[in-house]
Amino acid sequence: MKVTDFIGEATEYDKKEMLEERKPRSWLKSVSAFANGIGGTLIFGVSDDGMLVGLADSQTVSEKISEIIKTKMDPVPQVIMENHTEDGKDFITLKILPGQETPYYYAADGNRVAYVRVGNESIPADTAALKRLVLRGTNMTYDSVVSSYMLQDLSFTKLRSVYRMRTGAELTDSDFISFELADESGKLTNAGVLLADESPMRHSRLFCTRWYGLDKASGIMEALDDKEYSGSLVSLLQNGTEFIKNNTKKRWKKTGTGRVEMPEYPEQAVHEVLVNALIHRDYMEIGSEVHIDIFDDCMEIYSPGGMFDGSIVQNLDTDNVASKRRNPIIADIFSRMHFMERRGSGFKKIKADYRHAVNYRSGVEPLFRSTPTSFFVTLYNLNYNVPVEKVLIDPKKVAVDREKVLITPDYLSVQNAIDGLNATKGTKEKARILFGQMEFDGIFGRNDIMGIMNISITAAGNLLNHLKNAGLIKTVHGYGKGKYKFIKPEA
Repeated sequence: MKVTDFIGEATEYDKKEMLEERKPRSWLKSVSAFANGIGGTLIFGVSDDGMLVGLADSQTVSEKISEIIKTKMDPVPQVIMENHTEDGKDFITLKILPGQETPYYYAADGNRVAYVRVGNESIPADTAALKRLVLRGTNMTYDSVVSSYMLQDLSFTKLRSVYRMRTGAELTDSDFISFELADESGKLTNAGVLLADESPMRHSRLFCTRWYGLDKASGIMEALDDKEYSGSLVSLLQNGTEFIKNNTKKRWKKTGTGRVEMPEYPEQAVHEVLVNALIHRDYMEIGSEVHIDIFDDCMEIYSPGGMFDGSIVQNLDTDNVASKRRNPIIADIFSRMHFMERRGSGFKKIKADYRHAVNYRSGVEPLFRSTPTSFFVTLYNLNYNVPVEKVLIDPKKVAVDREKVLITPDYLSVQNAIDGLNATKGTKEKARILFGQMEFDGIFGRNDIMGIMNISITAAGNLLNHLKNAGLIKTVHGYGKGKYKFIKPEA
């Protein structure tokens, strides 16, 4: 590969015209920052303006680079050094791999400084950044750190109640230890503290605003609605969901066979974004909160902390981003309560929810943006500036009306069978909604039902039992345990 090609492909690199032996910090700070981050490359023989000047004696330079790194870096990072020749000139590429023993310090001249990468600069790590590096180097996360608070001194009424409703089981004190919300002595981890009813972590808050117009400076009035929430992460999720529900609208359009539901924002996409904002935020960013800002044409959700691995989301293929969790203990308890999956990329799911919406079109694709210290998701209002009479209905996206279904023999047969269930009116209504979502091709299980209708695990299991007993669904193999689909009546 040519040096010019390498510069074009590398996302993290620095250029050095020559090796500065007397000022090693000028380039070792980049070695430190790359090792403390996602890695990167130093290219020797290239000037600041990108001119390929080459090195006079690349072999000697490479030996000196190795020696300086060994004597002035602590610990010594893993590097790969290669010599290149291009147009008769010699160059050296020094690839620094992401380190596992962070922080990596520049240690010389009476200094001991760890550097981090911000944009295209390597700067000294501040106190919070240094704490993150120490945790990473000890294979710990912020939510796993044991606090000074005791389990017995804080209440968890909300967490216990929601856990019982969504799992059908009680959350015991021994579960707190098993789930790493507390240690054996009864001291809460930071995860446990964040889930307490009156969490003493005051920076764990949620600010919600419904702004007038298209931005925060309309000049007419500041906001139509404004709320600030604190407390358990479970309460923050519920409060944020309720605020969005109260400040967004839903349309309906009649069709020849019923009517189509057209919310401004896909509910599952909103849920996924809000869950991720609360779970994956950087709780070491003191004085910063999760924000929900709703405008006429879009909604923006901000979360403190960039991508966990230090990458910039704008530079990634969001359909193929590996799931990495900044707070795995919090993520685990939310997964146990079926608020999120244990695996998979939320980016892909959010975009899929939009693409399945009735009003989806080019220009409303969710937008993900990050900096080293911030993460933003912009969700666009599917109904903004779209007259309802001009909405084109894709038959595959027609939702079941709560009073009607598509008038075909197969659909009528299932509808009649649901009406005849030996069940309550509420259970029959849930069965109609489930059939409207899944039809004959959708594959679902208990957790899917809980997510679609926001009901408890007991209610979801009860619905499945009614459908199985009535012969309306059958078991599907190859998709995991407990998966079903509706049975299409034989002609």
